[in-house]
Amino acid sequence: MKRSVCLFGSPNVGKSTLFNALTGRHQHTGNWPGKTVAVAAGTIRYDKSITLVDLPGSYALAARSAEEEIARDHLIGGESELTVIVCDATMMKRGLALALRAMEIADKCIVCVNLTDEAARRGITVDTVKLEKMLGVPVVATAGGKKDGVKTLARAIRAALDAPPERGLVIDYGRAAEAKLPPPRKASLEKALGYLPAYKADSAFSAHAARVVAACADRIFEAVVTEKAPRRGALWFDKLVTGKWTAWPFTALLLALVFWLTVKGANAPSAWLQTVLFRWEDAGRRAFEAIGAPPLLTSALWEGVYRVVAWVVAVMLPPMAIFFPLFTLLEDIGLLPRIAFNMDRGFSGCRACGKQSLCMMMGCGCNAVGVTGCRIIDSKRERLIAMLTNAFMPCNGRFPMMVALLTTFFALSAWQTAAAMTGLIVLAAGLTLLCSRLLADTVLKGQPSFFALELPPYRKPDIGKILLRAIPDRILFVLGRAVTVAAPAGLVIWTLSTVTVGDHTLMRILADLLQPVAAPFGMDGVILLAFLLGLPANEIVLPLILMGYVGGGLVDVGAADAFAILSQNGWTAQRALCVTLFCLAHWPCSTTLLTIRKESGSWGWTALAAALPTAAGLTLCFFVHQVFG
Repeated sequence: MKRSVCLFGSPNVGKSTLFNALTGRHQHTGNWPGKTVAVAAGTIRYDKSITLVDLPGSYALAARSAEEEIARDHLIGGESELTVIVCDATMMKRGLALALRAMEIADKCIVCVNLTDEAARRGITVDTVKLEKMLGVPVVATAGGKKDGVKTLARAIRAALDAPPERGLVIDYGRAAEAKLPPPRKASLEKALGYLPAYKADSAFSAHAARVVAACADRIFEAVVTEKAPRRGALWFDKLVTGKWTAWPFTALLLALVFWLTVKGANAPSAWLQTVLFRWEDAGRRAFEAIGAPPLLTSALWEGVYRVVAWVVAVMLPPMAIFFPLFTLLEDIGLLPRIAFNMDRGFSGCRACGKQSLCMMMGCGCNAVGVTGCRIIDSKRERLIAMLTNAFMPCNGRFPMMVALLTTFFALSAWQTAAAMTGLIVLAAGLTLLCSRLLADTVLKGQPSFFALELPPYRKPDIGKILLRAIPDRILFVLGRAVTVAAPAGLVIWTLSTVTVGDHTLMRILADLLQPVAAPFGMDGVILLAFLLGLPANEIVLPLILMGYVGGGLVDVGAADAFAILSQNGWTAQRALCVTLFCLAHWPCSTTLLTIRKESGSWGWTALAAALPTAAGLTLCFFVHQVFG
């Protein structure tokens, strides 16, 4: 029978990194709080008889969110035989306070002082020998990112499991307070502090206990931690990134740089990949003809399924291969959480939660991931607001189409395209704030909650780990999802464009039916049909539009050919702008909608999540069409 050990600690102390190092698994990690929003479990590879559980990060045991409740209940219930309390060596005072609390309710503990490499760079040293004597439990120093001390930690875990229960430091709350803790002391303490759902916290005792624990943590900190003054360069840069007058210009320039690198770097690889993939189509079709395959089957597979898949791969892969590593790099350095911090005041002003800004930044990669990330928001009302508005932030699946339309119809350079994309992101953020306030004033009324938004330290990025995290977790995941839905969608659209009823294809019939609906918004029936058929994945909308116009299937077209096809079908700069705006704001993809349904537990909220961005997008298109049409 396997023995269970859990990792417990504050967010962003490296628990998931240690989990990966100990188990060999690849749980997603990142340099901002709230990354782990569920429980992960694996077997320690240095000792196959031990199961390791990575608990969600907790700022306190008086849980304020579902994730903190999971972590606290795991400790109280004794579900793991041993608790490894992970502290950040660069922020020991906070870690010690939480460790003292955890030691009071966990039966057997080890303290792991992690991120010692970062502490050393900042001139911070932790005397782990003295700390072990003061706490009365084993203490191990690690640098999880470099795997330093990981084997030592594994050996300490095995030794602690085999050793008899060892009582660590017991905090003396004073005679009057201790009188409120009759035996068994642990159960009485849990009741008095409100850790158990059936008991309300004793406010007077809780306040007194917090002061005593803080004072104890301060004494230990002063005894074991030596630190130099913080570097002036880091402080100066932080003022630039988060300053009142510099934050937004810095953020805009940073986003513009990311988009410029993405646009500039993706053009040539995308064209080359498209040429190669369509060349393989010719070879595949000839092979089918040589073996005597039915012409209808050959056409369906190669002109329908394969062409759409080839288009999706050629259009998506190059920009994703650039954007996702850059996005992960900004996250790893610590810049993305600071961008979210800059947006906190705006969300608070909209009576929403500032943590929504973190979820919104996640939505830039994938809206489904952003919706799942809303679990870090404690209030159910504010969590719903964040979920219902996350789709306003364009995911990576929408970027290629928006970039293609901007460069094709407005003849923008790479820098101009980057600036335009940055402007669209700013517009998306504005729509998010506006609709958040609308929800907070109508169907989701309530008072905003208060919380502490922690800014992680700046960290030197590990390029190898960034690529390993970006490629399988983001690029391959998103590309795989797109290809999975592109293949059947290609067959459907081939069927619609080849099967005729009378003198018209099914595609033309459906497009004609949608024409009166689309016309007031500067679009046509083919465009609206493509968006509807693109519900499984936004990546296939532009190929669907081109397939709808050419009639028999997607042709091998470059940017100039695409421009010619669209222009021949009534596209102007005004229509391209309308389609770009609708691409920015319309219903989420099916994966995101199903994620919202799962997280909210309601099809009603899911329908509202689809209706909000769609209404906003149609309103923008109507305005542009009426003003410039």
